[in-house]
Amino acid sequence: MKEVRGKCPVYRPGDKIVIDDFYVNARESKDVCMHAFSAMLTLIWALAHGYSARELGIGSEDKIGYLRCPDPGPPHTQGGTVLFEIKREVVK
Repeated sequence: MKEVRGKCPVYRPGDKIVIDDFYVNARESKDVCMHAFSAMLTLIWALAHGYSARELGIGSEDKIGYLRCPDPGPPHTQGGTVLFEIKREVVK
């Protein structure tokens, strides 16, 4: 997580979610918020299949992209909105 605006009950800056072969790596990941995860799903699929963040329009680099969770935060909800930095890393 890059940034939190408002009060997110799940994430703090620096938390991470690690996905290995389309599975959340529970040992390396923070809890997963279903609302935020739903916003990431299509981008995770595209990045895993070789599309770059630049091609997807979510970043200026090939392997790093950004998106926000769908919670708008105050004054509309009591939650907060989280900015996620998504990185594609090839592990050998």
